[in-house]
Amino acid sequence: MISLRWNRCRAGLAGLGIFLAFLCGCAHEVRPPSYPNIVFILADDHGAQALSAYDSPPQRSPLRTPGIDRLAREGMRFDRFCVENAICAPSRAAFLTGCMSARHGVVDNSKSFDATQPTWPALLRARGYTTAIKGKWHLKSQPVGFDDWEVLIDQGEYWNPRFVTPTGTVQREGYCTDIITERAVDFLSAQAKTQKPFALVVHHKAPHRSWQPAPRHYWMFANDDLPEPATLFDTFAKRGGASKLQSMSVAEDLTPQDLKLVPPKGLTTAQLAAWTAAHAGRVAAAQTARDAGPEAWRRFAFQTYAKDYLRCVAAVDESVQRVLGELDRLGLSENTIVIYSSDQGWFLGEHGWYDKRWMYEESLRTPFLIRWPGQVKPGSTSAALCQNIDLAPTLLAAAGVPIPERMEGRDLAPLFTDAFAAWRDAIYYRYYEEGPPHNVPAHDGLRLERLKLINFHTLSGSDAWELYDLEADPDELRDLSRIPSMAKVLQQLRQRLTELRREHGCTDLLPPR
Repeated sequence: MISLRWNRCRAGLAGLGIFLAFLCGCAHEVRPPSYPNIVFILADDHGAQALSAYDSPPQRSPLRTPGIDRLAREGMRFDRFCVENAICAPSRAAFLTGCMSARHGVVDNSKSFDATQPTWPALLRARGYTTAIKGKWHLKSQPVGFDDWEVLIDQGEYWNPRFVTPTGTVQREGYCTDIITERAVDFLSAQAKTQKPFALVVHHKAPHRSWQPAPRHYWMFANDDLPEPATLFDTFAKRGGASKLQSMSVAEDLTPQDLKLVPPKGLTTAQLAAWTAAHAGRVAAAQTARDAGPEAWRRFAFQTYAKDYLRCVAAVDESVQRVLGELDRLGLSENTIVIYSSDQGWFLGEHGWYDKRWMYEESLRTPFLIRWPGQVKPGSTSAALCQNIDLAPTLLAAAGVPIPERMEGRDLAPLFTDAFAAWRDAIYYRYYEEGPPHNVPAHDGLRLERLKLINFHTLSGSDAWELYDLEADPDELRDLSRIPSMAKVLQQLRQRLTELRREHGCTDLLPPR
């Protein structure tokens, strides 16, 4: 009898709750609690080989990244997450819009982003989310679709950076990565006091050139040599001529500022004193390496720049730890999607290079990790061919927002629970820039699970092709495009590339009918 009465009472209370919710809904929209908060953390030029969650023997980097690794441990790591154009501004626009460069309009860093086009932050804001961006924007237009924004001017400065806000420009003293982290944590703390869902974009400058670490990391790796990449002394003997045109050689193109032979500009007196103490003897060491010959100099330049690069990554990882810890402290972790990625990959000495731009793997692939409690299996991985255009539709679908038809990306959700879900069999890539200062020729191509075809458009006024078997040749050292036995495969891939060009609106590259 008691149980029966209790059940009736519970049913009555449930009915009262539904009635009250209905009354509240008459006054304003009630958001179901299932719609998650979102924190999207984006680094600049962070290659997957400089992230311990992506380590595989032989170990390339002694740097451990426990903050970012936590996302891999508690979520999913994507191993073939690629960009559609490996350069900063176009990739950032692709993350925002879910579109390729040909559609979102930012084909290179000189173009201004049309912020009136649909972006996932703006659509979430219209849905009732509070949206914010802290850090790097780099799109030559003011952010749109954010309730709260504080962004670096252009590339931004590592030290004492200036930020543009809705009310003007403000300069903050200190180290850029730490400042961005503090601003992000402040937003989370304030947002936790409200009942509204939020989407926070945290965009770091680091580890972008010229790789200026925080003082606490100046002496990291001071007594250790980093393992050299197997292709540090690549001779390009079995590749086409495109790769010989570049001006991004570790041995030839790094500047005195890159190698810390001169101090960075804009330091306070105390900051300059700390920098000078940490870099004493650098000029003498550089001269000794020069005198020892080209091989010694390349090794010196690689060790010098790569260590500073990893030191910058260390601060980014600490930032991720801080943000995750704040979500824990505020009790927000269980209903928050956290994503870590980079605007493209990076050459950390591979092929003797720094920088990005090329369709080769180190540049094309970028780290992508997602934690979503209850939706993404902890410790899982995906080898599906994904791209930065997939972020926008994924976040919109997670928030119950219809995906605009113009978006070319796909919702990643099917991959969260089914490693063998039906997915794309190829991705399309296009790089538009050419000429100085990097002298990487314009090119496009397609990547399949095993094969990759690249078409260079500006070599002596004619097309040039490169074909790689990524399973047999993961370092992309042997171009197969001129091997007779591969002629039929090359023809098939060229036809598939034509289909992808048409699909993504790259009509200027379609062959004549």
